[in-house]
Amino acid sequence: MRNIPFILIFTAAASLIFSCSTRNEYRRIEGYAQGGTFHVIYSAPEGQPAPADEDSIITLVSRRLQDIDFSISGYNRGSLLSRWNRGEDCVPDRYFLELYEMSRRLWEETDGLFDVSGGPLFDFWGFGFKSVGTMDSIRNDARTARIVDSLKTFVGMDLVSLENGRLVKKDPRVQLNFNAIAQGYTCDIVADLMDSLGVRNYLVEVGMEIVCKGVNASGKEWSIGIDAPVDGSQVAGENIQKVVYLSDCGITTSGNYRKFYIIDGKKFAHSINPVTGYPVQHDLLSATVICNDSVRGGALSDAYATYCMVAGKGKAAELIASRQDLRGYLICDGEVIDLL
Repeated sequence: MRNIPFILIFTAAASLIFSCSTRNEYRRIEGYAQGGTFHVIYSAPEGQPAPADEDSIITLVSRRLQDIDFSISGYNRGSLLSRWNRGEDCVPDRYFLELYEMSRRLWEETDGLFDVSGGPLFDFWGFGFKSVGTMDSIRNDARTARIVDSLKTFVGMDLVSLENGRLVKKDPRVQLNFNAIAQGYTCDIVADLMDSLGVRNYLVEVGMEIVCKGVNASGKEWSIGIDAPVDGSQVAGENIQKVVYLSDCGITTSGNYRKFYIIDGKKFAHSINPVTGYPVQHDLLSATVICNDSVRGGALSDAYATYCMVAGKGKAAELIASRQDLRGYLICDGEVIDLL
């Protein structure tokens, strides 16, 4: 589960896509996408009449979301990603190819700590696409080590190559899982649509990953809350620790306090280190990353937040401090590293 900046101005999501007007000709679209909710708040496109074809904008947003679901969703059995994972011959579309190329660069940059080919490991630990009935097997450390070692033989982005417009596996067991970047990327794609329509002010949220531009209906930067990492809390905004005011960026928070389980008194969280093959064990509880990349700030903030949770506070702080396009807020057990 991706976790979780809380957008202060949001109310509960609707079950169907709809639009409503807010003051200063700001509008709102919301509904369900990628197993969660999405919201888009935006000002009327410039140079167009006040209604600005609201129904057309709703249709275009819905179509973009459907296209992405058909392409890169691991939960949609008919998507290009699911078919490729099953070994079917399919031609990847532009979304699939762009995510693959971004993910390959990030894998190289992070020395393998961000790895979308880690799907088999995510599945084994109960945090992937497959439903795991019981995790009792991890009580046997020797057996677990053997399984993890065997899975690692077909994990790694060097096992996938782009040849003649197709992605080719060096091992037929290789699978990809874009969960750590897909929702932020989806925000970017919807933001691209808003830009193309002449919208100058908007906030796009998909599964609580966020991309924002311009100002809100009050003429101020968008207000976004960062939750305190309280174990078991499932309500975004219930325990806000920090409020940030943002524009022209992507923001993602990843944490180990919402999706985890405990066996024999030991906590197993959803951040899996693809190099070791095991869930991480460190004192970084949540990582918020803000990326000012003007093209793919959503995808990169999403990916770097995942990297931070795998790498731990030391490497996470080092990365954020070394990059002019990144800011961060790291909540650790007993301390906060504020890099905003």
